[in-house]
Amino acid sequence: MSYDIAVIPGDGIGIEVTEATEPLLIELAAAHGVEIETTWFDWGSERYLEEGALMPDDGLETLKEFDAILLGAVGHPDVPDHVTLRNLRLPITKGFNQHICKRPSYLFDGVESPLRGYGGGDIDLVVYRQNTEGEYADVGGREHQGFGNEVAVQSAVYTREGTEAIVRAAFEAATERSGKLTNITKSNAQAYGMVFWDEIVEEISEEYPDITVERLLVDAGSMDFVRRPNEFDVVVASNLFGDILTDIGGIISGSLGMAPSTNINPSGEYPSMFEPVHGSAFDIMGEGIANPVGMLLSMSLMFEHLEEDDLAETLWDGVGAQLADSDAPRTPDIGGTATTLDVVGDLEERLLE
Repeated sequence: MSYDIAVIPGDGIGIEVTEATEPLLIELAAAHGVEIETTWFDWGSERYLEEGALMPDDGLETLKEFDAILLGAVGHPDVPDHVTLRNLRLPITKGFNQHICKRPSYLFDGVESPLRGYGGGDIDLVVYRQNTEGEYADVGGREHQGFGNEVAVQSAVYTREGTEAIVRAAFEAATERSGKLTNITKSNAQAYGMVFWDEIVEEISEEYPDITVERLLVDAGSMDFVRRPNEFDVVVASNLFGDILTDIGGIISGSLGMAPSTNINPSGEYPSMFEPVHGSAFDIMGEGIANPVGMLLSMSLMFEHLEEDDLAETLWDGVGAQLADSDAPRTPDIGGTATTLDVVGDLEERLLE
């Protein structure tokens, strides 16, 4: 098999991590008889500062020809965050109907959680986040800017199509895991959108009678991610709540630098996108110490999506074995002193030699 992968390295450490890990992606695939051809696009904040746009007008037309997209971290101190989000990542996720954002949080052997008493495998959950609408829908506006009666309106949008897609995906995942699903909303305060969401979860749950459904408000859910993370398995949440919860999930699993993410187009009509959760981290840019694990695990999830299960498992298990080895290099965010290239080089030796 062969695949054409679009690579958007982004900004800051996104570029460093992508440049360090892409050769391993190609070499490992080749060792398994799979050909990977990558095409790089310099779309990001530097392009915005020079040309006024993070990507060209025909960007989606260009990307739709690829089998998958790898995205590095995007963001720049000189560009407001809402500009980068609304002009690169969101146009891709919305334009390609990537309804399903899947973000696993797993505490690997050899990695220390900031939570006391948890060891390898004790935290093993996956959040299914609605990815194209909800609180991140671009609906609203501002009036009377600069005056005393200035007003801003931001509306959340929940469609049956988008909500059903993420909820059904979460139930399907629960059937393959432990059989438990936690629905996290805020329906006591948001009586329209969140109640609608809860109703759809209730409807779909009837199709999965063997799945145990837990219902939590997001404030309690956030607390319980810290208080009892070992009791969660599959979690389904709206765009904003899923975004917040997965940052908590990443840090309690050792480091946000190790958190992977998928953006899935469920129909397969358009390519899906894979990215680490960590930001562009300009404060450590150029030091060569960014953790590459988030990108490596995102690559594993990409292989899984492409149904290259052997490749996906090899890469995921290789990262796990490396982290479990106390003598292996690790970056400062998880207690080591190694560089990004040290970690990738060690993993290359483990997987290819």
